[in-house]
Amino acid sequence: MGNICVVFNPTAGSRRRRLLQRVLGILIERHADLRVEETRAAGDARRIAGDLPHTTDTIVVAGGDGTINEVINGLAASDAKGVHLPDLALVPLGTANVLAAEIGLTDLSPGNIAETIAAGRRHDVYLARADGHYFVQMCGVGFDAHVVANVDLRLKRRLKKLAYVLSSLLQIRRYSPRKYRVTIAGRLYEAASVIVANGHYYGGRFICAPQACIHEARLYACLFQRTGRWHLIRYAWGLLSGRLSHFDDVEMVPAENIVIESIAPQAEPEPVQGDGDIIAQLPITITAGAARLTMRCPA
Repeated sequence: MGNICVVFNPTAGSRRRRLLQRVLGILIERHADLRVEETRAAGDARRIAGDLPHTTDTIVVAGGDGTINEVINGLAASDAKGVHLPDLALVPLGTANVLAAEIGLTDLSPGNIAETIAAGRRHDVYLARADGHYFVQMCGVGFDAHVVANVDLRLKRRLKKLAYVLSSLLQIRRYSPRKYRVTIAGRLYEAASVIVANGHYYGGRFICAPQACIHEARLYACLFQRTGRWHLIRYAWGLLSGRLSHFDDVEMVPAENIVIESIAPQAEPEPVQGDGDIIAQLPITITAGAARLTMRCPA
């Protein structure tokens, strides 16, 4: 099993803390060499992942998708320097736990999580890069980025997914239609919103791009063509019902490199969200397969 570093986001509630304690207890019974590092501020998880001792065999993220994103950015920075990387494993403690769903870690019993960490199937996972920031699931421009940018962080800690629902409802009322220019393989597209999928899940177990797979170095640009409240509601229904990819006005374009720009100047910078947090502003270049990690997945 080797040397394991656990990166723990202590904002998890008491029930989730108990889950982590039970997982760690099982690993200790199996004679794991454990070290637990708690994050105390934004950027801590990235720093911890980037400064791991070379003897670390596995890094376990005990937190949500935001903590995972910090860790993969720390690991990707080490990879760029030629440093040997440990395997990545998860104790899902977040709001949506999208990456856990993507790798099939849906049985969140302590025994199954511990077994996956200790003896799970090792599988390569490809990261995409939005300018200098890596992401594993998706990034978005337009409506969903504005939802993320305007979510109340205090409500997020208390209400979890419901905080995003409330932010979505507010943005449906407030959001001003925009148009973006998207360049893929030399071809120009226009879209009202864009989601770039590295994996096929979005916001939990909702499927945005069915063909996207984190085990392949390829992206899918989901181009939403129409603006207005009615179409935002219709797109949301398509995502929730699993029918989004069948909509005539949503184009799914496979890509290795994507450039997204605003067509009309905006009063404020246009945000870009990645894995559920704001990571950049437009214009942006997004690259598939920019780094590769090895994950511990359920057998």
